[in-house]
Amino acid sequence: MKHLLLVVLISFGMAVQAQLKTYPVGLHTGMPHNDDYTVRVRMLGGEWQDVFEYKVQVDLDKPQDASMVQFDMGSPVEVMVKKNNGTVREVSIRPLNNNIACRQVQNAVFFTLDKPQNLSIEFNGDRLHNLHLFANPMEEEVYSEEAEGVMFFGPGIHRPKDLPNNQIRIPSNTTVYLAPGTVLKAKLLVDNAENVRIIGRGILDHPVRGIEITDAKNVLIDGITVVNPEHYTVFGGGSSEIVIRNLKTFSCKSWSDGIDMMCCRKVLVDNAFLRTGDDCIALYNHRWNWWGGSSDITVRNSVLWADVAHPINIGGHGDPDSLTGEVIENLTFHNIDILEHDEDDPLYQGCMTVDCGDKNWVRNVLFEDIRVENIQEGRLFYVKVRFNPKYDKQPGNGIEGITFRNITYTGVGENASLVQGLDKNRCVRNVVFDSIMINGVKMKHLKGIIKNEFIEDIEIK
Repeated sequence: MKHLLLVVLISFGMAVQAQLKTYPVGLHTGMPHNDDYTVRVRMLGGEWQDVFEYKVQVDLDKPQDASMVQFDMGSPVEVMVKKNNGTVREVSIRPLNNNIACRQVQNAVFFTLDKPQNLSIEFNGDRLHNLHLFANPMEEEVYSEEAEGVMFFGPGIHRPKDLPNNQIRIPSNTTVYLAPGTVLKAKLLVDNAENVRIIGRGILDHPVRGIEITDAKNVLIDGITVVNPEHYTVFGGGSSEIVIRNLKTFSCKSWSDGIDMMCCRKVLVDNAFLRTGDDCIALYNHRWNWWGGSSDITVRNSVLWADVAHPINIGGHGDPDSLTGEVIENLTFHNIDILEHDEDDPLYQGCMTVDCGDKNWVRNVLFEDIRVENIQEGRLFYVKVRFNPKYDKQPGNGIEGITFRNITYTGVGENASLVQGLDKNRCVRNVVFDSIMINGVKMKHLKGIIKNEFIEDIEIK
């Protein structure tokens, strides 16, 4: 009986210990270290564990060195973040909606996390040299070696040689596993394939693109991080049944969007953290080799941070040669924190942008439970049927059925929101503003919104 009890206690202790997992130290992977912060984590009442502070670059205007740490947790943990240079006058842990209280001791702050979440920790208002903290859920599926149908990348740096375009092509019915501590310097290509899974806690480092999904079906991306790609983090073209979960990315180059989808259907983006030098999320119709419109796309439970351009951008690029135009429809954006929007050019401003060109129709879009914390330069809402010769060969056809519900904004100095049609045949119809709070004041009218005579049935609730 005593031996049985001992085995049970040991097993219980191992289970408790498994509720916090730090990753192999990153120095041997060739990833640069940032000494701006020292970060440790522990289970409540347990021993402190060091985590590796990665250097990542942010902001297109003038790339800056920020920091990133990661670990997995399955029960509450305590975190220590020590600022190693300068004094600490104030600290902010964003998204603010998470309501995380901290305790300061000299140049360090301590706080408790009761669940996995993605955070920005900012000292003295500095958002360009901040610490990004990604507390992941515990991995449910782990591999330690290659197996049938499993492409395995273990801890350490991987520089595949003699690859066309420095990319790894993934065949159908394959799981790609990037273990914690893995750094893969290549693009992952899923082309004309189905039933592909890209999972783990590893990093794609400075790829041309992070992951490319073209003419594919049933693709899962879960848990990985992409650091400073030259172009998009995830590109989808002519694909369906895509799930992107717990993806984190940083970018600081022109056209280094987060997730861009062209003519894709049945897409779910859940629990992503996207800090980008261009659009965080962009949903388009025809471009390059893909036609047929887009539909049934949901983005939820995510954090978007556009150092430049749009957090959310819908409706550009279509088929100007189509007789009827392509349709992008049935889009949902739910429970999202937008930490930043900064766009200098007034033509391209908008946290939540529906920008319809190239004979497109945009229909049935819901923005719900979205919190916007700051706009450096830009607009809160932008809904427009346009003709922009830089990007369009034809004007857009029309926008119908846009709902903004439970939106809060807490910044100052933004430009006015905009709702405009192009002409009497290319209108904006059926737009609802429901429970919009701007700095604590509920929106009650369209006063202050730039509009024209080509809009119909605009409702304030």
